[in-house]
Amino acid sequence: MSDPTEDPASTEDEQTEAEQPELDTTEDEQTEAEQPEPDQPKGEQTEQSETLRSYFQQMTVIRRFELKAQEMYQRAEIGGYCHLNVGEEATVVGLMDAMEERDYLFANYRVHGYAIARGLDPGHVMAELFGRTDGLAGGWGGSMHLADAESRFMGGYGIVGGQMPPATGAAMAVSHRQEAGPESEAVMCLLGEGTSATGAFHETLNLASLWGLPIVFVVINNRVGMSTPVEQASAEPELFRKAESYRFEGRRVDGDDPIAVRDAARAALKQAREEHRPFLLETMSYRLRGHSVVDPARYRTDEERAELAAKDLLPRLRSRLIEDGVLSEQEADTIERDADETIEQAVEVAGASESPDPSDLFTNAYSTEVANAPRAMPGDRVITL
Repeated sequence: MSDPTEDPASTEDEQTEAEQPELDTTEDEQTEAEQPEPDQPKGEQTEQSETLRSYFQQMTVIRRFELKAQEMYQRAEIGGYCHLNVGEEATVVGLMDAMEERDYLFANYRVHGYAIARGLDPGHVMAELFGRTDGLAGGWGGSMHLADAESRFMGGYGIVGGQMPPATGAAMAVSHRQEAGPESEAVMCLLGEGTSATGAFHETLNLASLWGLPIVFVVINNRVGMSTPVEQASAEPELFRKAESYRFEGRRVDGDDPIAVRDAARAALKQAREEHRPFLLETMSYRLRGHSVVDPARYRTDEERAELAAKDLLPRLRSRLIEDGVLSEQEADTIERDADETIEQAVEVAGASESPDPSDLFTNAYSTEVANAPRAMPGDRVITL
């Protein structure tokens, strides 16, 4: 399955002048990361310090994984398309920490970090990128189609907005089998800002509101849909406001602040499960690389690249945690070194895994069994010589 927005040639040709993001601001609704108040009980400070330390560790693993994935793509170990979460790590860990194990997750094609933060083994994630049998989808899915039903991670989708109808269907199933309440399951559906202009977006928001479904739509707004700034693609660039058209709540939050993201997502999921009402959450972040690993992002000026590098959330979080006494320099180094080892081991797992047998090419591809004949269609009688 391909990503229809992917067109490296047009990306290079467009040379769109990206509007300079307002790098000095995090939007008016955005929340600064919670800081321990002077009179905050010591236990709460300790808990928050442990949470921030854990978030930094997870974000570092995801960053190292993504950089290694780019390297492996350049070495031709990974085929197809490959979209990275570089610059969005705080959003990733905040959203995944807000979810309960019983909740369902549907994602788009920028999905590696979510699989790792959901608790899936980086080695199996990397093996899927390599197209090997030890991958999450047995090597059939690749980068865009990671999935693990056991953890209720219902997959990444390569078609823009393709995840929204099945996610809404899952929420409908939950609403039929469970009463609204704190024990209800809920669905989280991830999408990029470009998806908010598609038909699937509006159709599913309309039905989710009409039918009262327990679903949280999350727009991960990294400011640029492939090469076009969101302000040039959406008549309403404050995307969370689109929920108002369908009479349910929306909110924008600082995507560089993992605690702000977590708290906003928890509140949205709480409302979804206790009232069986949808919610639209928008997280504001930046992607520091191109749309995919083959996009050189020439639509960005040198000045913007320099500003984005200076605003990179991971080194900023590292410095802040050291300044606040949450981490020492040595502990931060250890976390980064451990992350490197974890990712090297993931590459070893992927490299040692077998490639799928060509005789299984059509396995799981059709609802009815089809022999391995390139021109056959489901239901055709195939004679094997």
